[in-house]
Amino acid sequence: MPTYELSVILRQMSRPDMVSTLKRTATAIFDKGGIIRKLDNLGTKPLPFKTSAHGVVHRTGSYFVFKFDTPPAAIDDLDEEYGRDVDIIRKRIYRADVSQQEDITCTLHEEMLPPAYRKDVQKMIALADRNKPKKVFQYNTGLDYYPFQK
Repeated sequence: MPTYELSVILRQMSRPDMVSTLKRTATAIFDKGGIIRKLDNLGTKPLPFKTSAHGVVHRTGSYFVFKFDTPPAAIDDLDEEYGRDVDIIRKRIYRADVSQQEDITCTLHEEMLPPAYRKDVQKMIALADRNKPKKVFQYNTGLDYYPFQK
């Protein structure tokens, strides 16, 4: 089964209502024979422009991304079902790029190490050090010469 990404913008609502909407969205994937791999919450943000959906104007929304595997025949059914859901402002289903998926190998031992000793954190620190600008002494005295001996 190919991997897909579902980008969803939900209307602004209380947390219990949001949970029930996400469960309804996930159940639709499960009913079509799909498997959810990951769910990302990107937060509640103002929309780039006011959007009218299901007869209501929306200015803020909660952004979510589902990564899931499902048969290709089920995509049209999911798209239609999400289009009828009144809590979903915008939805888009993309096929995930297989070439960009990285093979993640992780052991419990690596995860239990303090952050300073993890390989991925050390790589981030090295990258940050490489991009740090070098400090250069600047003569800001206004004099034409350095007043102290070099």
